[in-house]
Amino acid sequence: MSEDGLHTHFDFAGLSARDRYKLLIGTVIPRPIAFVTTVDTQGRANAAPYSFFNALSADPPILAIGVENHADMSFKDTAKNVRETEEFTVNIVDDALLDAMNVCAVPFPSDVDELAAAGLTPIAGTHVRCPRILEAPASLECRRYLTLEVGRSREIILGEVLGVFIRSDAVNAERKHVDQRAMDAIGRLGGHGYSRIRDQFDLPTMSLEQFQRQQMAREDAGS
Repeated sequence: MSEDGLHTHFDFAGLSARDRYKLLIGTVIPRPIAFVTTVDTQGRANAAPYSFFNALSADPPILAIGVENHADMSFKDTAKNVRETEEFTVNIVDDALLDAMNVCAVPFPSDVDELAAAGLTPIAGTHVRCPRILEAPASLECRRYLTLEVGRSREIILGEVLGVFIRSDAVNAERKHVDQRAMDAIGRLGGHGYSRIRDQFDLPTMSLEQFQRQQMAREDAGS
């Protein structure tokens, strides 16, 4: 660790996995939450939230989820089910779903139905066998595209989105425009922290010509 007078530098080569984790989740914020539903080979549903998650591509439509193994390096139910069925659904977490999502984060035994424990309503999948969550503002049904094993403790699951269900009051079907305020999604921070997305603002990307005009205006104002 060193300082330059303004920033503190941490060399990851000299840090433990736990310390690297703490620094990553504290700086890469806010992170969207993947509330993942899967089924095992017997059709039993599982639900668990993951905050190492994001959309990576629109063509093809690809999502990525980072799933950590158990301490003994065995697979969590989500990773095991995706390996065996090659399907999963990502349910977006809004503020109203927060407490139920937290129940599903409890390390229940594999035979416990997390959806029932959280009082959530499973809806049969359309493109996949695993259910989506009725209470979620949006659900993305995915087929496993690729699994990357990154070390012994974690794998990254890439999923191709086959279809998305969006609550009707949060989307303009003709324009394909999602009302982000109506979605009321939450994000993950470091530690036990979460954030809401209610404080929003617009910032359009400038064209080169707009940038050049802005620079000229600043130079003229400073002269």
